[in-house]
Amino acid sequence: MTHALPLLPDFVPVAPATARHTGIAPVIKGSAATPASALGSEARNSAMLTYSSPFPADFVFGVAAAAPQIEGAAFTDGKGESIWDRFCRTPGKVHDDDTLDVACDHYNRFDDDFALMASLGVRNYRLSLAWPRIYPNGDGELNQAGLDFYHRLFASMKKHGIEPWVTLFHWDLPQSLEDRGGWTSRVTVDAFARYADTVVKAFAGEVKHWITMNEIRCFTQLAYGYGTKAPGRKESTAVVNQTFHHALLCHGHGVRAVREFGGAGAVVGLTDNCDVCIPVTETPADIAAAKAWFLEKNAHVLGAMHAGHYPAEYLERVGPDAPDVRPGDFDLISLATDHLGLNIYTGTYVRASRDGIQAWEAVPLPANYPRADSPWLHIAPQSIYWATRFCAELYGHQSLFITENGCGYNDEPVVNGEVLDLHRRDFLRNHLREAHRAIADGVPLKGYFLWSFIDNYEWEDGYQRRFGIVHCDYATQVRTPKLSARYYAEVMRERCIL
Repeated sequence: MTHALPLLPDFVPVAPATARHTGIAPVIKGSAATPASALGSEARNSAMLTYSSPFPADFVFGVAAAAPQIEGAAFTDGKGESIWDRFCRTPGKVHDDDTLDVACDHYNRFDDDFALMASLGVRNYRLSLAWPRIYPNGDGELNQAGLDFYHRLFASMKKHGIEPWVTLFHWDLPQSLEDRGGWTSRVTVDAFARYADTVVKAFAGEVKHWITMNEIRCFTQLAYGYGTKAPGRKESTAVVNQTFHHALLCHGHGVRAVREFGGAGAVVGLTDNCDVCIPVTETPADIAAAKAWFLEKNAHVLGAMHAGHYPAEYLERVGPDAPDVRPGDFDLISLATDHLGLNIYTGTYVRASRDGIQAWEAVPLPANYPRADSPWLHIAPQSIYWATRFCAELYGHQSLFITENGCGYNDEPVVNGEVLDLHRRDFLRNHLREAHRAIADGVPLKGYFLWSFIDNYEWEDGYQRRFGIVHCDYATQVRTPKLSARYYAEVMRERCIL
């Protein structure tokens, strides 16, 4: 079902000398592949029939969740305070002042949760470790009880036949580090390096799939620029750019730790919530415009990691607000990775600029464009196709995973033992179609992790917003698989879109 990846118009080949991740194959201009935009209507209609064919035999289906959102036990067994434990106690910062104290009580119920997961046919689970559960102050004294908890958790996963895909950092920075500057300070970089070494050494016998960081933009720009996420600071552009740089350094330390201590068969990569665009029409002009938009918007993360330095266009754009880079920083940031994870939820529509000055033009959404209850989550299934295609073509990634994709709604009651979330089933099916299309067009998409396994603490939206395929009654902690869970279980079993 795969064929050569169609090239974008005027695509510049990836040079082998600047390819910093393993398994990269330069894309050579002049491929005999026919661009999708050049296909006739008959060919396009024929291609649509492939949606009923199976996903590749080695394609990974899974679900995802994060420690602070589901574990609860926020101050149990020596766990330290995180920035989210502090942030949610600041009145007005989180919906209904909801806290992470109990969440889904996964800390005490993980074995039952994994049994439920297994009953749905889930064999791969992306989770995160709670940094303050292991180092309560971020650095300093190690909390052995935290390591012991995750040893029990991984043993339960193994018992139920579930493979762990472990994220080292999913936003829960120890508050003690924030008190010393947080992501604005290299103190955090040094602390993360020690934390990463510790956990990779401790769990090398139980974990082979590692992810360094989750969504750098969210815990830097949204947290230190806009102030909407913990710790809720509003700093200058220069400071925010420096937080990006420190996060990239921590990514590098995560890669280094896995290379040094992960053992045979260990693989590692970043999960990025890259800015995604969709060409309004799949014509050469709009695709070229979308490519230019994508390169510009992602220059400071994916572009920097790939090139081994900040791209010149980015440095020119930010001017005196450019981050401070020390000798050796990019040797760490550009260490070879095995895969790239993408968290894809929505996208921006882009077309060729009509003024002839700029290469691209973003098209605003009309007021009644469909979206989930999350105000930022506009429904744009094609975002999966174009995000993965651009990452393969522009940066040469040869192993891509959708590490999150899902939708949040507020009112999903259990009625007669069921939650009939057809909107989520529809969201899932349409996005899987675009994933399938990407694979058919030669994009090296290797897996899909649905967000989320269970309703949970949705950051500043608290418990009002539900992303799970399993309903959680927060008062009783009763779990109820939704219609979408049953649908996804069938998709995983049949390995095709149903």
